[in-house]
Amino acid sequence: MTPSAILESALYVSDLDEAERFYGDVLGLTRIAKVEGRHVFFRCGGGVLLLFDPEATSEPPSPDARLPVPPHGTKGEGHLCFAATAEEMEAWKRHLQATGIGIEAEVEWPQGGRSIYFRDPFGNSLEFAEPRIWGL
Repeated sequence: MTPSAILESALYVSDLDEAERFYGDVLGLTRIAKVEGRHVFFRCGGGVLLLFDPEATSEPPSPDARLPVPPHGTKGEGHLCFAATAEEMEAWKRHLQATGIGIEAEVEWPQGGRSIYFRDPFGNSLEFAEPRIWGL
């Protein structure tokens, strides 16, 4: 058996309100859920981006929890890549620069396609890339 797709991806952030502003206002994602002090979730294409406060999610659920999700979290910066066409890449680059977000790197991949890398306010490495870098 093989999974058909990645349904959700998680990053960990220290300020959920700032994360909501960045991912909602700057990146234009639609918020679909929020629990103060714990998480904010966004729709991204056919998947979901989960942004968690690692302090809140590192605790095991209470025995009577409605949703007994096991503890999870990470230390340090994570990475996430968003798909973009070549034309969209140029528009994203202009948009990010116009909002004061620096482009950390631009990569022309040997097998074709391009990526741009930047950081969210929490140090997570974000990328826009043409899907063809993976043969998609």
